Amino acid sequence: MITICPARGDHLDDLVPLVDGYRQFYRQPSDPDGARRFMRERFAKGDAYVLLAVGEDGRAVGFAQLFPVPSTTSLASRWILNDLFVLPGARRQGAGSALLEAARELARSHGVPQLMLRTQVDNETAKARYRALGWRRDEDFDTYLLTV
Repeated sequence: MITICPARGDHLDDLVPLVDGYRQFYRQPSDPDGARRFMRERFAKGDAYVLLAVGEDGRAVGFAQLFPVPSTTSLASRWILNDLFVLPGARRQGAGSALLEAARELARSHGVPQLMLRTQVDNETAKARYRALGWRRDEDFDTYLLTV
């Protein structure tokens, strides 16, 4: 059984290996100190919502992080589910789905009309899970990036 709870500053020791694992999944070098600084800053600024997935043994196995952004077209805030990660050994046990459902409920409770997320084009496992949970691929907009 997976339990989802809001993460707080006192969860940093649980979050750091998850955030570092997430970064490595996306081919970034391991940087636990950087992950700790980044998450500490999120809690200090209060600019993100962080959810923590905890297994039956009390061990943190995954996290999701959402960032509010204003949307002029919808005249409301839209949340970006920017990060979603489950430890490899805990996958296929419902933690990812539980995090996605908890993110939906959190957004709903804050009156947020829409969640957005991005994933790598070759991440077929994640894309199948998103579709199964009602997410739809945006066919109207492409994403462009500019390095500055």
